[in-house]
Amino acid sequence: MTMTKESQLASSVLMIRPTRFQSNPQTADSNAFQTEPDASPAEQQRAALPEFEDLVRALRDAGIDVVVFDDTPEPHTPDSVFPNNWVSFHADGTVVLYPMEAENRRGERRPDIVECLDAELGFQVREVVDLTHHEANGHFLEGTGSMVLDRVNRIAYACLSSRTHLDVLGDFAQRMEYDVVAFDAVDRDDVPIYHTNVLMNVGEKLAVICDAAITRDDQRQAVLERLGSTGHELISLDFDQLEAFAGNMLELCAADGMSVFAMSQRAWDSLSDDQKAKFEASGRIVAAAIDDIEDSAGGSVRCMLAEIHLPKAGKTN
Repeated sequence: MTMTKESQLASSVLMIRPTRFQSNPQTADSNAFQTEPDASPAEQQRAALPEFEDLVRALRDAGIDVVVFDDTPEPHTPDSVFPNNWVSFHADGTVVLYPMEAENRRGERRPDIVECLDAELGFQVREVVDLTHHEANGHFLEGTGSMVLDRVNRIAYACLSSRTHLDVLGDFAQRMEYDVVAFDAVDRDDVPIYHTNVLMNVGEKLAVICDAAITRDDQRQAVLERLGSTGHELISLDFDQLEAFAGNMLELCAADGMSVFAMSQRAWDSLSDDQKAKFEASGRIVAAAIDDIEDSAGGSVRCMLAEIHLPKAGKTN
């Protein structure tokens, strides 16, 4: 099967407006970025909603097409604000659905959203690849949280964890014609990093990575060499920047063709002046203050964005 050539950068993103957002007890054990809040669930929802709306507004102001759906009150899905873990959209019209570790996250998968994108919003869905059967074996792959995709060169970078298993990676890679670069990584306290997208991001020309977190020298060298071989300029993050979610950024493409680097204000503030200058020379910056979402849920801006690479009706690839 010959796959459709795909751009690295999406111009449209899916976001889910939270309805019952709160720190998820079912994900706390595997997510060291997640903290136990003092606020009640209702207070967490009230704090998260304006942060969500501000991010939507900032992305739209920067020229990004943001498609927003409301979460449903039932079933209770406290992490629904992070749709990139249950779905990915591809330029050949393929939609991939993913197996997720926490049982209360599996209800985030919304066939109605996929149907609406196709039937009402002008995107073309040609095939749904469903990997969720792996949940029955206790094996998981949480979308573009578990994988950082180099879509142009068809490489899936993946940090192995309780949420990212090799057999599911292999299933994805075979079906979608990707090479897998897998590795092990831990934080400064030797705790395994739960998702690859808090560790690294691959953009069009720039790639950010906390390479010090990769535990084995041979794996670290392999990752860096692969990134270099695809022509990416590497921006190395330290552990302070990792903890500030600087790895959890996403490069998008605005309506006018300019790159947009989306990240949290905390992530942007953690970068050095030289690092900031490289991003500013390459595109627009969207830095949104989402401290409450980051603290309660242990995820940041990139996790909140599911890129829509689907073809639009009337356009050919």
